[in-house]
Amino acid sequence: MSPTLKTTLLLGALTGLIVLFGDLFGGTTGMMWAFGLAAVMNFGSYWFSAKIVLMSYGAQPIEEHEAPELYAIVRRLAQKAAIPMPRIYRIPTDAPNAFATGRNPKHAVIAVTDGILHILNQQELEGVLAHELGHVFNRDILVSTIAATLAGAVMMLARMAQFGAIVGGGRNDRDERGNPLGLLLMAILAPLAAMLIQMAVSRAREYGADDIGARLCGNPEALASALEKLATASGRIPLDASPQTAHLFIVNPLTGRSFANLFSTHPPIEERIARLRQMQLGFQSG
Repeated sequence: MSPTLKTTLLLGALTGLIVLFGDLFGGTTGMMWAFGLAAVMNFGSYWFSAKIVLMSYGAQPIEEHEAPELYAIVRRLAQKAAIPMPRIYRIPTDAPNAFATGRNPKHAVIAVTDGILHILNQQELEGVLAHELGHVFNRDILVSTIAATLAGAVMMLARMAQFGAIVGGGRNDRDERGNPLGLLLMAILAPLAAMLIQMAVSRAREYGADDIGARLCGNPEALASALEKLATASGRIPLDASPQTAHLFIVNPLTGRSFANLFSTHPPIEERIARLRQMQLGFQSG
């Protein structure tokens, strides 16, 4: 499925859920207001989802004079991939991780935490940055970012539905009564819908970014080593991440959080490392 089609389906799903919520809470009038809200949210999701995600993690832009080596690595890899130089942001946390976001390669952003810059050597960091540029190259950053914001919106609807069910469901212009049962049902089903949105971001995207990243940096072992370090360090230094945005990161920041792991769209880290090391053997024999 193409990124454009996935984006269209995700935005359509959000519209349907919001309109359904409006009907349950306010009948025909509620549906009209809900449709207007959905239009605004769809517009915002497409144009501002990357900014929303970056703001949610307190990410700040890094200037080239602040991190010349980091810029040199990204610029070299971007030129090799024949994509525009992305903007670079830092997330002020010791938890080691990174992600790419943006609506297209021209507006791409790579965000790295302070922690990842501290624990990786230059080759491993190059492997991670190449992986993130792989997401940009494969043009799956828009789908991933929109999925994150939509999952958050659906969870917000679930909380509103819970409140509406408790207070009686508001007025329904068809029978002058609220629909608390319908709202209660939505409060239960909305989190499941958020999980389905997460699942729409295929695990295959991580394998694809690993593959492109390994070829860009020319050193699959460096990326494999980085993944090992990140997986170990993420268990020791957890990142305060939401389940709705966890799929953006190179390694799952929710590892070990029981229910939150249901939102994970990351393939097992051991499988990714094994694939990269098999690729390294192919590089060496070739």
